[in-house]
Amino acid sequence: MTDIYLDNSATTRPYREVLELMGMVQAEIYGNPSSMHEKGLAAEKLIREARRQISAMIGGRDQEIVFTSGGTEANNLAVKGAAFRYRRKDAHLITSAIEHPSVLNCFRFLEQEGFKVSYLPVSDKGIVDPDFVKSLIKKDTILISIMHANNETGSIQPLEEIGRCIKKINPEILFHIDAVQSFTRLPLKLKEWQADLVSLSAHKIHGVKGAGCLWIKQGVKLQPLLDGGGQEKGLRAGTENVAAIAGFGLAAKLSGENQNKKMAVVGTFKKSFYRTIHNSGINCILNGPLLEESAPHIINLSFPGLKSEVLLHSLEEQGIYVSAGSACHSRHPEPSHVLSAMGLSGKTLEGALRFSFSVLNNEKEVAAAAEATINTVRHLTALIR
Repeated sequence: MTDIYLDNSATTRPYREVLELMGMVQAEIYGNPSSMHEKGLAAEKLIREARRQISAMIGGRDQEIVFTSGGTEANNLAVKGAAFRYRRKDAHLITSAIEHPSVLNCFRFLEQEGFKVSYLPVSDKGIVDPDFVKSLIKKDTILISIMHANNETGSIQPLEEIGRCIKKINPEILFHIDAVQSFTRLPLKLKEWQADLVSLSAHKIHGVKGAGCLWIKQGVKLQPLLDGGGQEKGLRAGTENVAAIAGFGLAAKLSGENQNKKMAVVGTFKKSFYRTIHNSGINCILNGPLLEESAPHIINLSFPGLKSEVLLHSLEEQGIYVSAGSACHSRHPEPSHVLSAMGLSGKTLEGALRFSFSVLNNEKEVAAAAEATINTVRHLTALIR
Protein backbone atom coordinates (compact mmCIF):
# COMPACT_ATOMS: atom_id res chain seq x y z
CA MET A 1 0.00 0.00 0.00
CA THR A 2 1.27 3.46 -0.87
CA ASP A 3 1.94 5.67 2.13
CA ILE A 4 -0.87 8.07 3.03
CA TYR A 5 0.49 11.09 4.88
CA LEU A 6 -2.09 12.88 7.04
CA ASP A 7 0.24 14.65 9.48
CA ASN A 8 0.57 17.93 7.60
CA SER A 9 0.23 20.02 10.75
CA ALA A 10 3.51 18.55 11.96
CA THR A 11 5.30 19.11 8.66
CA THR A 12 4.55 19.00 4.94
CA ARG A 13 6.24 17.29 2.02
CA PRO A 14 8.27 19.94 0.16
CA TYR A 15 7.17 20.93 -3.31
CA ARG A 16 9.34 19.45 -6.03
CA GLU A 17 10.02 22.96 -7.36
CA VAL A 18 11.30 24.03 -3.94
CA LEU A 19 13.76 21.14 -3.75
CA GLU A 20 14.98 21.84 -7.29
CA LEU A 21 15.56 25.52 -6.49
CA MET A 22 17.37 24.70 -3.27
CA GLY A 23 19.62 22.18 -5.01
CA MET A 24 20.58 24.79 -7.59
CA VAL A 25 21.27 27.37 -4.87
CA GLN A 26 23.47 24.99 -2.90
CA ALA A 27 25.42 24.04 -6.01
CA GLU A 28 25.75 27.41 -7.74
CA ILE A 29 24.79 30.34 -5.48
CA TYR A 30 26.73 29.29 -2.42
CA GLY A 31 28.25 32.63 -1.53
CA ASN A 32 27.81 34.30 1.85
CA PRO A 33 25.08 36.93 1.39
CA SER A 34 27.14 39.38 3.46
CA SER A 35 30.08 39.17 1.05
CA MET A 36 30.60 42.03 -1.41
CA HIS A 37 31.63 39.92 -4.39
CA GLU A 38 29.39 38.52 -7.12
CA LYS A 39 28.66 35.21 -5.36
CA GLY A 40 27.63 37.03 -2.21
CA LEU A 41 25.48 39.55 -4.08
CA ALA A 42 23.71 36.73 -5.93
CA ALA A 43 22.88 35.04 -2.61
CA GLU A 44 21.69 38.32 -1.11
CA LYS A 45 19.43 38.83 -4.14
CA LEU A 46 17.74 35.50 -3.45
CA ILE A 47 17.02 36.56 0.13
CA ARG A 48 15.55 39.85 -1.09
CA GLU A 49 13.30 37.96 -3.50
CA ALA A 50 12.09 35.61 -0.74
CA ARG A 51 11.38 38.62 1.46
CA ARG A 52 9.31 40.11 -1.35
CA GLN A 53 7.41 36.87 -2.00
CA ILE A 54 6.46 36.40 1.65
CA SER A 55 5.55 40.02 2.31
CA ALA A 56 3.35 39.98 -0.80
CA MET A 57 1.43 37.06 0.68
CA ILE A 58 0.73 38.77 4.00
CA GLY A 59 0.33 42.37 2.89
CA GLY A 60 3.39 43.68 4.69
CA ARG A 61 6.53 45.51 3.62
CA ASP A 62 9.62 43.64 2.50
CA GLN A 63 11.76 45.32 5.15
CA GLU A 64 9.42 44.09 7.90
CA ILE A 65 10.43 40.44 7.35
CA VAL A 66 13.23 39.01 9.53
CA PHE A 67 14.31 35.48 8.66
CA THR A 68 14.85 32.90 11.40
CA SER A 69 15.56 29.18 11.64
CA GLY A 70 11.84 28.40 11.92
CA GLY A 71 8.60 29.13 13.71
CA THR A 72 10.03 28.32 17.13
CA GLU A 73 12.78 30.91 16.82
CA ALA A 74 10.34 33.43 15.38
CA ASN A 75 8.08 32.96 18.41
CA ASN A 76 11.04 33.24 20.78
CA LEU A 77 12.25 36.42 19.11
CA ALA A 78 8.77 37.93 19.25
CA VAL A 79 7.93 37.04 22.84
CA LYS A 80 11.30 37.32 24.56
CA GLY A 81 12.51 40.08 22.27
CA ALA A 82 9.47 42.23 23.03
CA ALA A 83 9.39 41.43 26.75
CA PHE A 84 13.04 42.33 27.33
CA ARG A 85 12.98 45.37 25.04
CA TYR A 86 10.00 46.94 26.80
CA ARG A 87 10.59 45.56 30.28
CA ARG A 88 9.72 47.72 33.25
CA LYS A 89 8.78 47.13 36.86
CA ASP A 90 5.76 44.81 37.22
CA ALA A 91 5.67 44.21 33.45
CA HIS A 92 2.64 42.07 32.61
CA LEU A 93 2.16 39.63 29.73
CA ILE A 94 -0.88 37.70 28.44
CA THR A 95 -1.17 34.53 26.39
CA SER A 96 -3.65 31.66 26.00
CA ALA A 97 -3.59 28.20 27.54
CA ILE A 98 -3.54 26.49 24.13
CA GLU A 99 -0.52 28.12 22.51
CA HIS A 100 2.23 26.12 20.81
CA PRO A 101 4.97 25.00 23.25
CA SER A 102 7.41 27.44 21.63
CA VAL A 103 5.17 30.25 22.90
CA LEU A 104 4.03 28.79 26.23
CA ASN A 105 7.55 27.87 27.28
CA CYS A 106 8.73 31.40 26.51
CA PHE A 107 6.15 32.77 28.91
CA ARG A 108 7.08 30.24 31.57
CA PHE A 109 10.71 31.29 31.20
CA LEU A 110 9.73 34.95 31.47
CA GLU A 111 7.81 34.21 34.67
CA GLN A 112 11.07 32.93 36.13
CA GLU A 113 12.68 36.19 35.04
CA GLY A 114 10.18 38.19 37.11
CA PHE A 115 7.48 39.00 34.56
CA LYS A 116 3.82 38.66 35.54
CA VAL A 117 1.94 36.35 33.16
CA SER A 118 -1.79 35.72 32.75
CA TYR A 119 -2.96 32.60 30.87
CA LEU A 120 -6.30 32.90 29.09
CA PRO A 121 -8.73 29.98 29.36
CA VAL A 122 -10.60 28.76 26.29
CA SER A 123 -14.09 27.43 25.63
CA ASP A 124 -14.85 23.75 25.03
CA LYS A 125 -14.32 24.56 21.33
CA GLY A 126 -10.85 25.99 21.99
CA ILE A 127 -11.80 29.66 21.50
CA VAL A 128 -10.55 32.66 23.49
CA ASP A 129 -13.20 35.12 24.70
CA PRO A 130 -12.22 38.69 23.68
CA ASP A 131 -14.04 40.06 26.72
CA PHE A 132 -11.83 37.94 28.98
CA VAL A 133 -8.76 39.32 27.23
CA LYS A 134 -10.08 42.79 27.93
CA SER A 135 -10.63 41.99 31.60
CA LEU A 136 -7.02 40.85 32.08
CA ILE A 137 -5.31 43.89 30.57
CA LYS A 138 -3.58 46.05 33.18
CA LYS A 139 -1.75 49.35 33.07
CA ASP A 140 1.51 47.36 33.12
CA THR A 141 0.59 44.99 30.26
CA ILE A 142 3.22 45.20 27.51
CA LEU A 143 2.62 42.12 25.32
CA ILE A 144 -0.24 39.80 24.35
CA SER A 145 0.38 36.66 22.27
CA ILE A 146 -2.48 34.64 20.79
CA MET A 147 -2.21 32.16 17.91
CA HIS A 148 -4.38 32.35 14.80
CA ALA A 149 -5.20 28.67 14.12
CA ASN A 150 -4.49 26.00 16.71
CA ASN A 151 -2.13 23.27 15.57
CA GLU A 152 -4.06 20.44 17.29
CA THR A 153 -7.72 21.29 16.72
CA GLY A 154 -7.76 23.96 14.02
CA SER A 155 -9.73 26.37 16.22
CA ILE A 156 -9.54 29.92 14.85
CA GLN A 157 -9.26 32.82 17.26
CA PRO A 158 -11.29 36.04 16.83
CA LEU A 159 -8.15 38.10 16.33
CA GLU A 160 -9.81 41.15 14.82
CA GLU A 161 -12.04 41.57 17.86
CA ILE A 162 -9.17 40.83 20.25
CA GLY A 163 -6.86 43.28 18.49
CA ARG A 164 -9.53 45.97 18.63
CA CYS A 165 -9.95 45.42 22.40
CA ILE A 166 -6.20 45.59 22.99
CA LYS A 167 -5.52 48.75 21.02
CA LYS A 168 -8.59 50.55 22.33
CA ILE A 169 -7.36 50.09 25.89
CA ASN A 170 -3.70 50.81 25.16
CA PRO A 171 -2.24 51.20 21.65
CA GLU A 172 1.26 50.67 23.09
CA ILE A 173 0.60 47.02 24.01
CA LEU A 174 2.28 44.76 21.46
CA PHE A 175 0.10 42.09 19.84
CA HIS A 176 1.93 38.96 18.67
CA ILE A 177 0.25 36.29 16.55
CA ASP A 178 1.60 32.81 15.86
CA ALA A 179 0.33 32.22 12.31
CA VAL A 180 2.48 29.18 11.59
CA GLN A 181 -0.54 26.89 11.03
CA SER A 182 -2.67 29.41 9.15
CA PHE A 183 -0.17 30.91 6.70
CA THR A 184 -1.36 30.16 3.12
CA ARG A 185 -4.33 28.23 4.56
CA LEU A 186 -6.36 31.15 5.90
CA PRO A 187 -6.29 34.86 5.06
CA LEU A 188 -3.84 36.77 7.24
CA LYS A 189 -5.37 40.17 8.04
CA LEU A 190 -2.51 42.03 9.70
CA LYS A 191 -4.17 45.46 9.52
CA GLU A 192 -7.57 44.26 10.71
CA TRP A 193 -5.92 42.35 13.58
CA GLN A 194 -3.83 45.43 14.43
CA ALA A 195 -0.93 43.01 14.78
CA ASP A 196 2.61 44.06 15.66
CA LEU A 197 4.41 40.72 15.31
CA VAL A 198 3.50 37.62 13.26
CA SER A 199 5.41 34.32 13.16
CA LEU A 200 5.61 32.09 10.05
CA SER A 201 7.38 28.84 9.12
CA ALA A 202 8.51 27.27 5.85
CA HIS A 203 8.06 23.57 6.50
CA LYS A 204 4.34 23.95 7.23
CA ILE A 205 3.70 25.27 3.69
CA HIS A 206 5.73 22.75 1.63
CA GLY A 207 9.07 24.44 2.16
CA VAL A 208 11.82 22.76 4.17
CA LYS A 209 12.77 22.68 7.82
CA GLY A 210 15.29 25.30 8.91
CA ALA A 211 13.61 28.48 7.71
CA GLY A 212 10.97 30.74 9.20
CA CYS A 213 10.41 34.44 9.69
CA LEU A 214 8.96 37.07 11.95
CA TRP A 215 6.98 39.94 10.52
CA ILE A 216 7.75 43.00 12.63
CA LYS A 217 5.55 46.03 12.13
CA GLN A 218 7.56 49.08 11.18
CA GLY A 219 8.52 51.01 14.32
CA VAL A 220 8.39 48.04 16.71
CA LYS A 221 11.71 47.39 18.46
CA LEU A 222 12.92 44.04 19.79
CA GLN A 223 15.82 42.87 21.91
CA PRO A 224 17.94 40.46 19.77
CA LEU A 225 18.39 36.98 21.18
CA LEU A 226 21.69 36.27 19.40
CA ASP A 227 24.92 38.25 19.29
CA GLY A 228 26.99 38.09 16.15
CA GLY A 229 27.55 39.77 12.83
CA GLY A 230 24.37 41.85 12.74
CA GLN A 231 22.52 40.02 9.96
CA GLU A 232 18.79 40.61 9.46
CA LYS A 233 18.95 44.23 10.59
CA GLY A 234 20.79 43.20 13.74
CA LEU A 235 17.86 41.09 14.98
CA ARG A 236 19.05 37.65 13.95
CA ALA A 237 22.82 37.22 13.86
CA GLY A 238 24.29 34.35 11.87
CA THR A 239 24.83 33.65 8.18
CA GLU A 240 21.45 33.21 6.54
CA ASN A 241 20.33 29.80 5.31
CA VAL A 242 20.09 31.04 1.73
CA ALA A 243 18.81 27.84 0.10
CA ALA A 244 16.09 27.26 2.71
CA ILE A 245 15.05 30.93 2.63
CA ALA A 246 14.83 30.90 -1.17
CA GLY A 247 12.75 27.72 -0.90
CA PHE A 248 10.56 29.41 1.71
CA GLY A 249 9.83 32.27 -0.64
CA LEU A 250 8.98 29.94 -3.52
CA ALA A 251 6.80 27.76 -1.27
CA ALA A 252 4.88 30.86 -0.19
CA LYS A 253 4.43 31.91 -3.81
CA LEU A 254 3.28 28.46 -4.96
CA SER A 255 0.97 27.95 -1.98
CA GLY A 256 -0.52 31.39 -2.49
CA GLU A 257 -1.48 30.74 -6.11
CA ASN A 258 -5.23 29.98 -6.20
CA GLN A 259 -5.09 29.75 -2.41
CA ASN A 260 -8.85 29.87 -1.86
CA LYS A 261 -9.46 27.12 -4.40
CA LYS A 262 -6.73 24.91 -2.94
CA MET A 263 -8.01 25.31 0.60
CA ALA A 264 -11.55 24.57 -0.54
CA VAL A 265 -10.26 21.26 -1.88
CA VAL A 266 -8.39 20.53 1.35
CA GLY A 267 -11.53 21.41 3.31
CA THR A 268 -13.44 18.92 1.18
CA PHE A 269 -10.93 16.23 2.15
CA LYS A 270 -11.51 16.97 5.83
CA LYS A 271 -15.29 16.97 5.53
CA SER A 272 -15.48 13.76 3.48
CA PHE A 273 -13.09 12.05 5.92
CA TYR A 274 -15.24 13.01 8.90
CA ARG A 275 -18.49 12.18 7.13
CA THR A 276 -17.27 8.65 6.38
CA ILE A 277 -16.08 8.15 9.97
CA HIS A 278 -19.26 9.62 11.48
CA ASN A 279 -21.61 7.61 9.25
CA SER A 280 -19.83 4.35 10.06
CA GLY A 281 -21.38 4.18 13.52
CA ILE A 282 -18.13 3.78 15.42
CA ASN A 283 -17.73 5.66 18.69
CA CYS A 284 -16.15 8.95 17.63
CA ILE A 285 -16.15 12.49 19.04
CA LEU A 286 -15.19 15.67 17.19
CA ASN A 287 -12.87 17.80 19.32
CA GLY A 288 -12.97 21.53 18.69
CA PRO A 289 -15.16 23.73 16.51
CA LEU A 290 -17.55 22.61 13.81
CA LEU A 291 -15.75 21.67 10.59
CA GLU A 292 -16.70 24.85 8.74
CA GLU A 293 -15.56 27.00 11.68
CA SER A 294 -12.03 25.59 11.93
CA ALA A 295 -8.87 25.65 9.82
CA PRO A 296 -9.52 23.77 6.56
CA HIS A 297 -6.75 21.22 7.02
CA ILE A 298 -7.08 20.01 10.65
CA ILE A 299 -9.53 17.69 12.37
CA ASN A 300 -9.14 16.21 15.86
CA LEU A 301 -11.16 13.12 16.73
CA SER A 302 -11.45 11.04 19.89
CA PHE A 303 -12.12 7.31 19.89
CA PRO A 304 -13.08 6.70 23.54
CA GLY A 305 -11.88 3.43 24.99
CA LEU A 306 -8.82 3.26 22.75
CA LYS A 307 -5.34 4.61 23.37
CA SER A 308 -4.27 7.14 20.76
CA GLU A 309 -0.75 5.68 20.57
CA VAL A 310 -2.08 2.20 19.86
CA LEU A 311 -4.41 3.46 17.16
CA LEU A 312 -1.67 5.65 15.67
CA HIS A 313 0.78 2.75 15.35
CA SER A 314 -1.91 0.42 14.04
CA LEU A 315 -2.59 2.90 11.25
CA GLU A 316 1.14 3.34 10.67
CA GLU A 317 1.44 -0.41 10.04
CA GLN A 318 -0.99 0.15 7.17
CA GLY A 319 1.06 3.04 5.78
CA ILE A 320 -1.17 5.79 7.19
CA TYR A 321 0.57 8.56 9.14
CA VAL A 322 -1.32 10.69 11.65
CA SER A 323 -0.58 12.31 15.00
CA ALA A 324 -1.61 11.98 18.63
CA GLY A 325 -1.23 15.75 19.12
CA SER A 326 1.43 18.38 18.64
CA ALA A 327 4.58 16.90 17.12
CA CYS A 328 6.55 18.79 19.77
CA HIS A 329 4.89 16.67 22.46
CA SER A 330 4.10 13.42 20.65
CA ARG A 331 6.99 11.52 22.26
CA HIS A 332 5.98 12.54 25.77
CA PRO A 333 3.38 10.64 27.84
CA GLU A 334 1.51 13.63 29.26
CA PRO A 335 -1.89 14.42 27.71
CA SER A 336 -2.40 17.28 25.27
CA HIS A 337 -2.42 20.64 27.06
CA VAL A 338 -4.71 21.95 24.32
CA LEU A 339 -7.39 19.31 24.74
CA SER A 340 -7.05 19.47 28.53
CA ALA A 341 -7.63 23.23 28.44
CA MET A 342 -10.79 22.57 26.42
CA GLY A 343 -12.09 20.35 29.21
CA LEU A 344 -11.38 16.91 27.76
CA SER A 345 -10.47 14.20 30.24
CA GLY A 346 -10.41 10.46 30.78
CA LYS A 347 -11.03 8.18 27.82
CA THR A 348 -11.93 11.04 25.48
CA LEU A 349 -8.55 12.65 26.08
CA GLU A 350 -6.64 9.37 25.88
CA GLY A 351 -8.17 8.40 22.54
CA ALA A 352 -7.60 11.61 20.57
CA LEU A 353 -5.96 11.68 17.15
CA ARG A 354 -5.23 14.56 14.80
CA PHE A 355 -5.63 14.13 11.04
CA SER A 356 -4.26 16.97 8.90
CA PHE A 357 -4.51 17.29 5.13
CA SER A 358 -2.74 19.13 2.32
CA VAL A 359 -3.01 19.88 -1.38
CA LEU A 360 -0.66 16.96 -2.01
CA ASN A 361 -3.31 14.50 -0.78
CA ASN A 362 -6.11 13.25 -3.01
CA GLU A 363 -9.66 11.90 -2.67
CA LYS A 364 -8.59 8.27 -3.06
CA GLU A 365 -6.09 8.58 -0.20
CA VAL A 366 -8.59 10.29 2.06
CA ALA A 367 -11.25 7.63 1.42
CA ALA A 368 -8.76 4.81 2.02
CA ALA A 369 -7.55 6.41 5.25
CA ALA A 370 -11.10 6.83 6.53
CA GLU A 371 -11.98 3.20 5.83
CA ALA A 372 -8.74 2.01 7.42
CA THR A 373 -9.45 4.10 10.52
CA ILE A 374 -12.96 2.66 10.83
CA ASN A 375 -11.75 -0.93 10.43
CA THR A 376 -8.88 -0.40 12.85
CA VAL A 377 -11.15 1.11 15.51
CA ARG A 378 -13.57 -1.80 15.16
CA HIS A 379 -10.76 -4.34 15.37
CA LEU A 380 -9.11 -2.77 18.42
CA THR A 381 -12.45 -2.28 20.16
CA ALA A 382 -13.28 -5.96 19.68
CA LEU A 383 -9.94 -6.99 21.17
CA ILE A 384 -10.55 -5.16 24.46
CA ARG A 385 -14.09 -6.38 24.98
